[in-house]
Amino acid sequence: MSTDSVTMSNYREEVSPVPVLVVGNLLSKSNGVRSVCEDLSWQLERSGWDVVKTSTYLGRFRRLVDMVSTTFRYRNQYQVAQVNVYSGFAFVWAEAVCWTLRRLSKPYVLTLHGGNLPSFAKRWPGRVQALLGSAKYVTTPSHYLLEQMSSYCERIEKLPNALDLSQYEYRYRPTPSPKLVWLRSFHRIYNPALAPKVLFEVLREFPEAELTMIGPDRGDGSLQETKAAVSELGLDSRVHLVGGVAKSEVSRWLNVGDILLNTTDFDNTPISLMEAMACGLCVVTTNVGGIPYLVQNEQNALMVPPNDAPSMSAAVLRCLRDRQLASQLSRHGRETVEKFDWPVVLPQWKSVLARACDKPKHHN
Repeated sequence: MSTDSVTMSNYREEVSPVPVLVVGNLLSKSNGVRSVCEDLSWQLERSGWDVVKTSTYLGRFRRLVDMVSTTFRYRNQYQVAQVNVYSGFAFVWAEAVCWTLRRLSKPYVLTLHGGNLPSFAKRWPGRVQALLGSAKYVTTPSHYLLEQMSSYCERIEKLPNALDLSQYEYRYRPTPSPKLVWLRSFHRIYNPALAPKVLFEVLREFPEAELTMIGPDRGDGSLQETKAAVSELGLDSRVHLVGGVAKSEVSRWLNVGDILLNTTDFDNTPISLMEAMACGLCVVTTNVGGIPYLVQNEQNALMVPPNDAPSMSAAVLRCLRDRQLASQLSRHGRETVEKFDWPVVLPQWKSVLARACDKPKHHN
């Protein structure tokens, strides 16, 4: 099946508000990371829709209980549910919530996330096919998951992650400085310890180079590994560990630098990469998961193999040496993410949620 045939068109029609249950990780107040579903629920509320949300709990079991109990307890306050689906234990949450929704005869829309979901689906094809087949609609933010998961469900629609571009200050960077930025949670799948190794290589040619690392600690030891790498390489005065920051502060922190390092080993459609492009940073990223579906090498980013400090540092040096390349990356990056602005994406969400509960459109 062609990916174009399951890509949502840019709906501009208004639909009547539909009470919605949003089920996902709503953890920004606890860990500083604001999820896509949090942004969606806020955008829907701001436009006049009633939204029930779950869950804000950090603990896995408590979050599962809260998701299921909220789904049942507030059953009279929503008509349709939007359930976010990840791999691993998070898949169990989706299964439990959707089982409850079926008992309540509530329609639901599933949204697929995470670079590890295809490998999870290969291990549990029956479970994945059953869950996706039970939904009224299935969406995903990336072409990568669209292609990888199409064998489990032929009705997947591409509905991209969105940004509020008004919150990101764009600065054109034809002559970037050797100020590097890293923006992710400190977790092993994002390989944060690679970033100081890249800085160490860049310092050979640009002794004034610096690295700012922004993101909360996920508690798996990767932050400690990164600090150890910084000390071992003698970079304590050159690496600034900021910790997690509020969503409203992301643009300001990204703009302390000119080049983004995206060191991840697994990914789908990273919001942090889109945020850097929105600010005009020159993006240097690993070529993994769904990233090649988001960016085009040499046009709006430079892509390198995963866990390869020499290749990533060489790409950084290209940005610093080549004014024409840096200009192109900075300008085209911003142009790329403009189609992900909320005024473009939100009408698409409203349309699919309304269609899921057979809510008729009202044309202007």
